[in-house]
Amino acid sequence: MVKARVESGPPGGAPSEWGAPLTHSLAEQIAARLSERIVSGAYAPGQRIMEQAVAAEFAVSRGPVREALRLLEKDGLVTILPRRGAQVTNLSIAEVEEIFDIRASLNGLRDREIAEDPERMRILPALEAEVARLSRFARQPEFGAEYVETVFGLNRLLTQASRNKRLRSILDSLALQTRRYSQLGLSTPQRRRQSAQNWQRLVKAIRDGDGREAERIARERVLESRDAAIRILQDQFGARAAAPAKKTRRAA
Repeated sequence: MVKARVESGPPGGAPSEWGAPLTHSLAEQIAARLSERIVSGAYAPGQRIMEQAVAAEFAVSRGPVREALRLLEKDGLVTILPRRGAQVTNLSIAEVEEIFDIRASLNGLRDREIAEDPERMRILPALEAEVARLSRFARQPEFGAEYVETVFGLNRLLTQASRNKRLRSILDSLALQTRRYSQLGLSTPQRRRQSAQNWQRLVKAIRDGDGREAERIARERVLESRDAAIRILQDQFGARAAAPAKKTRRAA
């Protein structure tokens, strides 16, 4: 039995504080704990995750640990190598571009749908309250982690509000990978202030029922975060950067 109670949702979706149900599978509980460490940076990119050490920590056999690592591999958080075991996947500029370009389109589709939904007012109070909270965090540089967590809560709220089941599933499947890079893209006070302004504009577009504007803002917000993350990775890796940053594209 796992020593400490796990309070995160399963890999492949958003953690429970963003609205996902708690997991019951032992392997999923272990995977959830390990995924938290990966996305927070407690496990560094390229670091090996030792099965025996994890099994000892959670007082389980190595079987559930292996299954947990396979779940993390499916989510793109670890790579399992023959005779070497699991290691945290490296941060990649190419991956940033792939994930965020996909999310820009999907978030745009999601937010346009919500803005054009006649029943959109049902989520507006919760949305406005969270964006107000976000704005307070943006004004306080020491609340960077809280800001990122609130952004993911907002995205989870909007995703759950979508009536498109397949869209919800795809966005949830990208949640953990996106979080690793979004922490880079929102790592400076200036970026968080810019992000908060975009969220305020999005709330207005949804309130006004302006689907086209909601889609444009959603795409712009994601692409700005992408470009900021790429700049940081280029600073870290220099000539080893996998690809140049793209210019932010604005939706028509």
